[in-house]
Amino acid sequence: MIPGKRLLDSTSGNMGIAYATFGASLGIPVTLALPSNASPERIKILRALGAELILTDPLEGSDGAIQVARQMAEDDPGRYYYADQYNNPSNWRAHFNTTGPEIVYQTAGRVTHLVAGLGTSGTLTGVAHYLRGFNPQVEIIAVQPDGPFHGLEGLKHMQTALQPGIYDASVPDRVLEISTETAYAYVRSLARQEGLFVGVSAGAAVAAAVQVALVLDDGIVVTILPDAGTKYLSEDLWEAPV
Repeated sequence: MIPGKRLLDSTSGNMGIAYATFGASLGIPVTLALPSNASPERIKILRALGAELILTDPLEGSDGAIQVARQMAEDDPGRYYYADQYNNPSNWRAHFNTTGPEIVYQTAGRVTHLVAGLGTSGTLTGVAHYLRGFNPQVEIIAVQPDGPFHGLEGLKHMQTALQPGIYDASVPDRVLEISTETAYAYVRSLARQEGLFVGVSAGAAVAAAVQVALVLDDGIVVTILPDAGTKYLSEDLWEAPV
């Protein structure tokens, strides 16, 4: 699909690291637009893997990076293959084909609730479609920040953000909003009490999953931890008490 071209996309970090990893191994040059306030660890990892970085206005967040990448693709289509993860149906189909079956396998088919964050929305969309085909009674719960200005890298407040083309608001049965402070508190407690060294989007996912589980008499609640704590070591996340 991309002979002679550079793979181009916008990213908040995680998918960009995946692009840069397989790009390096396959000999595909990678150009990524990401906010300049992405964690220093993300930026160092991407540069170590050889990706060309276009650092965008931090005040514009991931939406600003999307707009920059889109404009670059329009200006020079002969140079770039624009993967466009926010609008590429292969995004959610990957989760339909892999993550959904994995959840069913790991829970022996007993999953009753799925809790997943909204970034590109690919994880939630793909897994939801698979689980609904497996068992229409599974409840799908989306997780997003509680407002447009937040510190949850990788997650979008859909009402105020550029909505991904693959996002369908009718897919989740409900949406839970998690504050930055709550997510950070869960990041600390997961590390110190569970031995799980995760990032802020993972902390938000667990916070929402706990909310769901606390009101259940019975059920199997599944959530997904998409981010590792190693990308936040330069921040003071773990300095505060649990």
